[in-house]
Order: sequence, then C-alpha cells, then structure tokens
Amino acid sequence: MTKGEILIIDDEPQIRKLLKISLESNDYKIIEASTGAEGLTLAANHSPEVIILDIGLPDKSGHEILLDLRTWYEKAIVMLSVQNSEEDIVKALDNGASDYLAKPFRTGELLARIRSSIRAHQKTEFEPVISTGDLEVDLTSRTVTREGTPVKLTATEYNLLKLLAVNLGKVLTHQYILKEIWGLGSQNETQYLRVFVAQLRKKLEKDPNQPCHFITESGVGYRFL
Repeated sequence: MTKGEILIIDDEPQIRKLLKISLESNDYKIIEASTGAEGLTLAANHSPEVIILDIGLPDKSGHEILLDLRTWYEKAIVMLSVQNSEEDIVKALDNGASDYLAKPFRTGELLARIRSSIRAHQKTEFEPVISTGDLEVDLTSRTVTREGTPVKLTATEYNLLKLLAVNLGKVLTHQYILKEIWGLGSQNETQYLRVFVAQLRKKLEKDPNQPCHFITESGVGYRFL
C-alpha cells in the first residue's frame, strides 16, 4: 500500500531519478514532469498528495508555477532551491510553499520534510492542545507547560509561541512572523524577533544554546519542532 502520490516537477533528469528512487523505496507513488506546463497538467489530472517543485524550470519559473498552483491546489508543495538562495526561499514561502529543500539534500531530510508537510495539510480541525516533546501549549486556557511545570510567558512571547506552534514543522519567514505579531510596517524589524525567540528559548528549551524546538532557518525564518 502506497503512502500517497508525489509529483516531481524538475528539469534535471538526475534529480528526478534520485527523488524517484528515494521516494519509491519508501512506498510513495511517483509521477514526473520536466516543465512547469507539464507539471500543472499532471497536478490537475492527479491531485497528488505532495508536489516537489524546482524553482529553476525551462519554461516558467517555479515561483510562477507555485502561484498558479495555489489558486486551486491546497495540499503540500515542497520547493527545491539551489544552495544559499535565501531570496528565492523566502519568496517561495511567502507565496504559499509548504517547505523547501536546498540542493544538494539528504534523503532523510527530504522524507522528514515531506512527512511534516503532509501532516500540516491534513489538519482539518482546531487542536486546542499542542504537545511536542516536553512542551504542551493549551490554546484554550493560554497556558504553557514544560515537563509538566507551568511556564509564565508575556503576552508577546505567548503570541509568538502560538503562531509557531499552530504551524508545527513549517518554516515561517521573518517577514510573515513580524507582520502577524507586530503588524504591518514591522516586517524589517528583525531585531524584535531575535530578542523574543531568545527569550522563548531561555524559558522553554533544555539548552537554549542548542535548541531542539525553536529552530533557526538561516536567512529565512524559524521552524517550531
């Protein structure tokens, strides 16, 4: 029994081959496209569980294809980007990508990002309590516990934690977080974000210097695990 169908849109045959071998060996069914136009057609005909979309395509950019897909496709889209292309990654996430992978990537990381993206898009009901590892966030009572012990947070700290927690596993860009927490006009005030993430790490991580919950995605944003 397959775990679901995945559409790969990438013009590099070797990348498609690598992805196909890795994913089929983990029980995913694979369909492939080498251009954006072909990818849009296959996506419409198959409605796959996940689309892996390369930013650099021969006919249209992956950003254009992403915007086209997001007018009707609501499932997970994982973008592929060349290493260190932070501008492309931020743009893709802001335009609706579920996650991204930088080339070259490791198979284990690829599978983890796919699983995380699928879980995020399968959530159909409001979850009043979010538990992960030693942390529990009760959205109804607005309480937070670590290893069963209540942790007192400021209003801003809690709002930031809630935003990250309800997007468990998903990368949120600096600009998105700043807009959601501090409002329009604050998208460039990244120092706010650094200070409050540091405070959350100090209060909620076992080792703030080696965080396992509040993960920095360098140059892009943060991910809550």
